[in-house]
Amino acid sequence: MTDATDSPAPEDHAALLRAIGPLPLAGQAWPDWVRILTWVLLAILGVQVVTTAIRAPSQPFDTLLAVVVALCFVGLLFVSWHMQTSITTIDERGLRQTWFTRREVAWEDVRYARFVPMLFSKRLVIFTHRGRPVIFQGGTRELRAAFVKIAQLYKSSGA
Repeated sequence: MTDATDSPAPEDHAALLRAIGPLPLAGQAWPDWVRILTWVLLAILGVQVVTTAIRAPSQPFDTLLAVVVALCFVGLLFVSWHMQTSITTIDERGLRQTWFTRREVAWEDVRYARFVPMLFSKRLVIFTHRGRPVIFQGGTRELRAAFVKIAQLYKSSGA
């Protein structure tokens, strides 16, 4: 297989791509229930902000505080939108995910991979030869299964 410095053998990599299934494999980066929960929580927060502003006494409010709250809400909208639209793709060239910025790792840049099954997201953490980790989210069963296979091939006893 592989160690901390070597890439897998070409036949092992080819077997991995066959095991993953027909490529490209693409799917939502976040599970449906997480994306729905995000919008529900954002709606509740928005209603709470508006009702608090309406109930506030008729005295003048702090403009700076109102701007900070509005900016935080816009930031949450931005993150929620990207969670809703983010797609993870695995193909012959490597892995990609749309996000605030595009996350992309070519197969030849993968040094080590680790599958991290968290409650809200199943993640594949890719450590590149440059040492920079790149995190990919897998919101579908097919992506999660592929993440496990990739982590098995690119595991390392030294990392």
